[in-house]
Amino acid sequence: MLIQDVLVLSNKLIAENTFLLEVEFPELSEQLKPGQFFNLQVTSNSFPLLRRPFSISDVTETSLFFMYKLVGEGTKIMSEKVKGDKINLLGPLGNSFAIDDQCEHAIFIGGGIGIAPFPFLIKDMKVNQKYSVLFGVRNKGEAHNYGMNNISYSSDNGSIGIKGNVIDLLKLKLNDVGDTNIQIFACGPNPMLRALKNYTDKLNLDCFVSMESAMACGFGICQGCPIEHKGSDNYQLICKDGPIFNIKDIEI
Repeated sequence: MLIQDVLVLSNKLIAENTFLLEVEFPELSEQLKPGQFFNLQVTSNSFPLLRRPFSISDVTETSLFFMYKLVGEGTKIMSEKVKGDKINLLGPLGNSFAIDDQCEHAIFIGGGIGIAPFPFLIKDMKVNQKYSVLFGVRNKGEAHNYGMNNISYSSDNGSIGIKGNVIDLLKLKLNDVGDTNIQIFACGPNPMLRALKNYTDKLNLDCFVSMESAMACGFGICQGCPIEHKGSDNYQLICKDGPIFNIKDIEI
């Protein structure tokens, strides 16, 4: 884990209110794992006071990419960054996704900006493994295909893909893949993950999810991101014990 200022290399709008930030990061790029995150401090002053977590979206030999959505003052400041500006990174933090060697077909489910970690995870797949992306958006303007192929979309208003949600897409996809050895990976808002948990629990399917939370410290000191561990009176921390969990093991 390190704390350092990095240079912004690019900051592009890739969909409605969705940006892809590229920063210079040659130091540990080969050691980063899909699903990990960094806590970013976007200014050198006291506002915004707390860092915010962002999943690693993509990695090259010299660059690190973060996909983010413009939702508040912090991300507004981020969206105004230009080449040559600096951002302070704390990380890498958290555990990671892992695709089993026996997996024949991986299904990646992203709700809105929850799609962010999957371009990096797709790069980590073996050449003989297939994948599908199920991308749920509110409307066509939010859809993009950065770093991904084999995408099926659902939208709230039917302007792209099917009119519905990612659970509807998953039902269709499971019919398509049949008895293939699959793994499911997901990230998105809690209502989506709660519905996904209900559905996968009924089918006894393992599904590995990246949980979202405000994580002020990012490594377990502030205790600000608890998550209930199923069948236990104990809580775990999303930043320290996650952010990746088997959906069977947590209460959402």
